[in-house]
Amino acid sequence: MAIAHKHPMTNSLTNPIALRHTDCLIYQKVHISPYTSYKVGGQAQWYVEPKSWNDVQEIFRWIEKQQIPLTCLGAGSNLLICDRGIEGLVLNTRYLKEFSLNQENQSITVGAGYSLPKLAWLAAKKGWEGLEWAVGIPATIGGAVVMNAGAHKGCIADILSNALVAYPDGNLKYLSGQELEYSYRTSKLQKEQALVLSATLKLSPTSTRDKMMEITGNNFKHRKKTQPYDKPSCGSVFRNPQPQAAGWLIEQIGLKGYQIGGAQVAHRHANFILNAGNATAKDIYNLINHVQEQVQNSWSILLHPEVRMLGEF
Repeated sequence: MAIAHKHPMTNSLTNPIALRHTDCLIYQKVHISPYTSYKVGGQAQWYVEPKSWNDVQEIFRWIEKQQIPLTCLGAGSNLLICDRGIEGLVLNTRYLKEFSLNQENQSITVGAGYSLPKLAWLAAKKGWEGLEWAVGIPATIGGAVVMNAGAHKGCIADILSNALVAYPDGNLKYLSGQELEYSYRTSKLQKEQALVLSATLKLSPTSTRDKMMEITGNNFKHRKKTQPYDKPSCGSVFRNPQPQAAGWLIEQIGLKGYQIGGAQVAHRHANFILNAGNATAKDIYNLINHVQEQVQNSWSILLHPEVRMLGEF
């Protein structure tokens, strides 16, 4: 069955560029805010949504010919895009959703655009252990691999067998967690122009369906209870400066509810900065800087943002 694709929101009167040997279109001046969880930010100079590896190859050839930078976008949940927008090409992975299960060794191979919470529930229903921590993280597999997403003392590095990574020069590489140089919420892919096409995750059959559904459900309820989901956010803004928690440090200096423009430190969880209504990316950026300054002044600790900031602020 063919997928019906909506045209991206665009201000451009120019016809999109059709890439040869594909049904893939490259659009100009596309609003990126609808594709991010913060719902802020400017336009992408160029924008594309590949549906296959063949599409990706042709896109990379076009990028090389144009000599422009590449930005990869998944669920847009860990991203702050500046109000001026982004130069170069934004590649949205939302249609790269291939999926396969290996019953014999309890592994799952999924495309970069596959939903992480959806995969967590699927694993729980199989009675497979290893993804129950991921149920409340609004991310795609590709973004989770790049960021080493984690929660509830679990993370992608714990279960990744390998990731298939594409580079603009046409090379494809299967990279292990060790080769990705994983550490807390980081990987080497954050510093490279590359695209995660898919990932294979190795889970454990050591539990039962009922037990895993219970654990996964409890994790989901805990996140809904302790974290704000009623307004746009990027999730946790700062990495936890172990052994302290960033949210606790921010709360202790009275910054819950503090607001700059339309950006606000959440009342429910101080490590969340919300778009409380008509915030600009600059509002959010300024509030992030303010929180950093206040925490450093009070605790002599520099909080490092977990959220990726793209463009000129």
